[in-house]
Amino acid sequence: MDLNVDMTQWFTASALLALLRALAVLVAGIFLIKLIQVGMRRLLQDKLPRQQYMIFSRIVFYVMVLMLLFAVLHTLGFNINILLGAAGVLTVAVGFASQTSASNIISGIFLIGERPFLVGETIRVADVSGEVLSIDLLSVKLRTFDNLYVRVPNETLIKSNITNMSRFPIRRFDLQVDVAYKEDLNRVAKALDRAAENCPVCLVDPKPQMIFQGFADSALNVQFSVWAARENFLELRNSMPQLVRDAFEADGIEIPYPRSLLTGSDSEAPVRVELVTRPAEPPAAPDGGVSSQA
Repeated sequence: MDLNVDMTQWFTASALLALLRALAVLVAGIFLIKLIQVGMRRLLQDKLPRQQYMIFSRIVFYVMVLMLLFAVLHTLGFNINILLGAAGVLTVAVGFASQTSASNIISGIFLIGERPFLVGETIRVADVSGEVLSIDLLSVKLRTFDNLYVRVPNETLIKSNITNMSRFPIRRFDLQVDVAYKEDLNRVAKALDRAAENCPVCLVDPKPQMIFQGFADSALNVQFSVWAARENFLELRNSMPQLVRDAFEADGIEIPYPRSLLTGSDSEAPVRVELVTRPAEPPAAPDGGVSSQA
């Protein structure tokens, strides 16, 4: 058996020429794709929303890469029609085999069309909260507040309740406050308004509002609702409890202890009652001593 193979048939002039043409087409195509991306970035990045620009640029990129691949294969002498037929059969087979991916793609199209959130906004899905980094056909990428990377499938987003925390320019903070039964709610409302006035990030419009919630076991429950710009919400949430506490102390308004027994008509101080049991003392003997019987 002759194992000598004539390799010269692979290096004919026509084969080398086709290979050089394919290489030239590949280099020119890559350069053209880069040039088109730069032009799109300059023309459309400032005119389109970030989300739409990312989706549009990715679609154009994938289409151009596919066209370049077909051009290179055609230059090498491959029959494109056969490749397209094989690709169609492969696509159908992959579609039946990966129904989850197909569901995510369809869900991604609905998310892109409905636009419940945009790239750069902060959302909450189930127990995950974070900034939207990208919206792809299969999933949405989030960066959580503790700088973790989370991938959420599009199908999960379609089936879940989504809270967009960045859509509107202002947010409301509801502070739950308990006051003693002896307190006048009008005085409480004035103290709360003064606390809001002392908060630099609290908005005047919408104005702060106190809402009576109900009678608890040892307190009156009220809710104090204040507003702030979205970027100042965390500062508002951290500063209002201390400002309310200072205002109550200045006006002598009592915040009662939960489930405490209060003495006095005006409930001035909470008193904890403890039941202490002591061992019974032995009976005294007639002569003043202690009986031996216990």
